[in-house]
This record gives sequence, structure tokens and C-alpha cells, in this order.
Amino acid sequence: MSEPNDGGTTAVAKEEEIAADWADLTRECLLNVLSRLSVEDRWRGAMLVCKSWLAASTDSSLHTAFDLDARFDSGPDFPRWWSPEFERRIDSMLRSAITWSDGTLVVIRTRHCSDRSINFAAERCPKLEILSVQSSPNVTDASMARIASNCSQLRELDLSYCHEISHEALALVGRNCPNLTTLKRNFYNYLDSSQHQRSVPNEYLMACPLEADSEAAAIGKFMPGLKHLELRFLRLTGKGIASICEGCSNLEFLDLSGCANVSGRDIANSTLRLKNLKQVKKPNFYIPRSLFAHTERYGHWNLYDERFQTDVFRI
Repeated sequence: MSEPNDGGTTAVAKEEEIAADWADLTRECLLNVLSRLSVEDRWRGAMLVCKSWLAASTDSSLHTAFDLDARFDSGPDFPRWWSPEFERRIDSMLRSAITWSDGTLVVIRTRHCSDRSINFAAERCPKLEILSVQSSPNVTDASMARIASNCSQLRELDLSYCHEISHEALALVGRNCPNLTTLKRNFYNYLDSSQHQRSVPNEYLMACPLEADSEAAAIGKFMPGLKHLELRFLRLTGKGIASICEGCSNLEFLDLSGCANVSGRDIANSTLRLKNLKQVKKPNFYIPRSLFAHTERYGHWNLYDERFQTDVFRI
């Protein structure tokens, strides 16, 4: 019975020796290792190794960027991501990263956060250049107003799927952030929401903001330096596109996918003045399969009128 005990003791000793070797790395070497890990890997792995790794993980040099996009993009949305508990976790992680950054944070890419963490970012991150807060129901005009006031170096902003943001917030950001060249303001496919129904709350899918032309007017008036603009499934009309193209003369990329109230003529007439434009993604008009079940009730052409508005089919 003694041999197994000796073997077990030897194995434990070797593990402790290996752990001690990792713990004894110089801070410079340790920071070099940690800098090669993603935010998620540091939080879920490195910070749990030992006290010295935990301490090193809070070094400000590791927190110039807080980027969780790769994690969120790795698979389909999960219903739990829309829960208050998950939002609190994201807020807590972001607030910690902001604190550890000691004012050096320049990139925030996350989702499902709230005003709690974005207000904190506005206070502590004056050098912020990139802010992406997709799918954040509780990010509102209030936190965007503080970002606009305190983060004047902002050059990229993604407010996609954030329903509590209005044209007023966009105007404030445009007025105060002259370096802004990229804006992403995309929404879910309201023409056929079936692709999101298992992951996004139904009431959220149906609550797409309707003041699209007001947002377009704010973009055109206050964001003249934009080069990249995404407006997928925004309920724009020809008037909104005209406002954008009149004010944003430097546009190089314009995504209007799913903007069903905009005609080809609207796009052609408005974009004529954009001399730097390299690519336009035009609306892809189609009748979702899920709507055909209602054709007997409405009649074929009534379905077109009610669901798509006949303005869509103007040449």
C-alpha cells in the first residue's frame, strides 16, 4: 500500500513545483503572457491561477481595450443574455476594467450592458475612441449625453439594436465628437423576425424605433465627417436618405440593407453627390415565407400594401 501513496505524493509535489514556477515569473514576463490572452481568457482562466497572476491581471497596460465581441459573435444569441443578471455581470466586468485601466481605456466593445457602466466609462475614460454597445436595452440617451460631453476623441460608435437611443443623443455625439468617422445603427429584421425569435425577446423585436428620419436628419446635420455608415432595417424614407447624403459628403460605405421604405430612385438621386462613395448596400426586397400564411385572409395585393408599403416598389 505504500507504493501508491509514494506515487501520489510525488505527483502532488510535481504539480506544486510547476505551479510555483508559474507563480515566480517576473512581472514583465507575466504581463507579456497575459497580454496575449483575450479578455474572456484572462477573466475565466489567468485571474484564477494564483494571487500573483490575479494582481498582474489588473495592470493598467492590459486594459487599454475591453473587447467581448469575439465571444458574442462565436455563436447564436442566448435568451439568458437578455436577463437582468447577465446585464449586471457585464456591467461589473466593464466597471472593473475601467477602474484597472486608470484612464487609458480607448476601446469598448461589448453587448447587454447598461447606463451604469457606460456612465462610469464617460467619467473615467476621456481617451475613449471606440464604443460598441450592441443589443443593450438599458443604454439610453442619458449615458450617451455623458459620453458626448466627456469623450470627444470618439471616432467609432455602434448603437445597433439599442432602442432607448434617440435622435437627440445622436445630435449630441455629433456636436461634441468631431473625429467620428464610423456609425453603426442597425436593427433586427422586422420584416421577418422568425430568425431571432428563439434568442431575442419578442417584445423587443417588435419595438423598433419609428423616428428613423429624425435620426437621419441628426446624422446628416451633426456628423459631416462620417465615412462608414450602417443603417440596416432602419425605417427610413427617401427624405431621410437625402438628409444623410446632403450632410455626410465624405461617405465611402453606406449600408441600407432592409430599409424597405427606400426606393432605388431615392438612393440613386441622393448618392449622386457622394464623390467618395465606394459601396452601397441596397435594400433587398422580398416577401418573407412566414407571411404567406396570411394571403388568404388579406388577399395578395393587400398583403403587399399592409406589410411592405407600396412606396417600396417605386422604380
